[in-house]
Amino acid sequence: MEENKMTSSSHCGLHLVHLDLKGAPPKVSYLAELFPLFRTLGANGLLIEYEDMFPYEGELKPLRAEHAYSATEIKEILNLAKLHELEVIPLVQTFGHMEFVLKHPEFSHLREVEMFPNALNPHKEESLVLVNAMINQVVAMHDGLRWFHIGSDEVYYLGEGEESKHWLQRKENSTEKLCLAHMKAVANYVISSHPAVKPIVWDDMLRGVSEETLTESGVAQLMEPMIWDYAPDLDVDSKVLLIEKYQRCGFPKLWFASAFKGATGVNQSLTLIDHHLKNHLQWLKVANSIPADMLQGIALTGWQRYDHFSVLCELLPVGIPSLAVCLQALQNGGYSEKVKENVEKQLGLSNLEIDTFTSDSSGSFPGSDIFTLVTQVCFYLKPSVDELLERNRYVTGWFSPYHRKRKILHPIMIHHFQPDVLRFCAATKRHPAM
Repeated sequence: MEENKMTSSSHCGLHLVHLDLKGAPPKVSYLAELFPLFRTLGANGLLIEYEDMFPYEGELKPLRAEHAYSATEIKEILNLAKLHELEVIPLVQTFGHMEFVLKHPEFSHLREVEMFPNALNPHKEESLVLVNAMINQVVAMHDGLRWFHIGSDEVYYLGEGEESKHWLQRKENSTEKLCLAHMKAVANYVISSHPAVKPIVWDDMLRGVSEETLTESGVAQLMEPMIWDYAPDLDVDSKVLLIEKYQRCGFPKLWFASAFKGATGVNQSLTLIDHHLKNHLQWLKVANSIPADMLQGIALTGWQRYDHFSVLCELLPVGIPSLAVCLQALQNGGYSEKVKENVEKQLGLSNLEIDTFTSDSSGSFPGSDIFTLVTQVCFYLKPSVDELLERNRYVTGWFSPYHRKRKILHPIMIHHFQPDVLRFCAATKRHPAM
């Protein structure tokens, strides 16, 4: 294995594992198995994105998913985190990615654009009332919070609502100012209502704002930006320049956000470990190029879905080997044969190949059976099914979904593909894991 160069320092402050609960949320019993592993691998915190899994009450009750965690389960998760010395930072979207709120009839009138449930209308007073209520309920369930992530990334179509169009007609107004004003209002509420808590915000809506506008807005005194980039070829120099810009605008502290899964394809099934490792090695270079006292920490994001309506990316158990590699790379300042051996030991793997999807054993880490099953489905079952259903001319021509739905079959044609079907069924019986 080619060894990656170790950096001089691996100091990145808090190492947060992001738990994205907006798709296939783990059972509390599974988290109880994972948290000690997270800690052993080098994590010391969790960024928990609750979305519709939080047990909202009162007027916010419609936001709950049917299978949302109960208040008791949330407390159990937080107690488990405390037991394993994992500091918890809640994440609640308060501007963009608000589909889980704005899809409901009770709140659809608060959309920025009437047709789209993604972004909140920042002009309506009721929008801020809604966001503040969400923040209050989540904060109330967390003791000793130091940070609260208010989201605010990818606020698509901001400025395209009717009220925004009218507001933007005034010469002194701009979409950037509109965005900053809402972020500032939310952050101000967090600080005034919960003085011990500092807001964190995704930085993508800030990147293109001029230094003058960003400085004059006063947001730098209220929040800490979390700079996110999931690319394996992340441009270190441009990130350093961006950080210097934020520094000039008055931001004293900031965060990084990498990805250990969920960032390589909307329907990705298996995790590209090498892709994510390279991303973390680039972040280490950035960390070593800026003042150490600026960096609060790094969040290793593990997206479950690209948004509320999309399909699942890799399941959490499938991403555990990648998470282990990335956490250990951060802790050790790079990736080496020794780091690889330690990851294999912690996961119970005889050999972990970071540039392929396979390993010599399934491992003994929590969820390793799921990891094995998904691997087998992707490598063996799916290609076999595709070959049979999509590339066999007799199936596509005489046993299509149309024919199957209506149970219309030509008996002569059945004889042409029946042997293949029987062979396939026999193979799955011989390998029940498939």
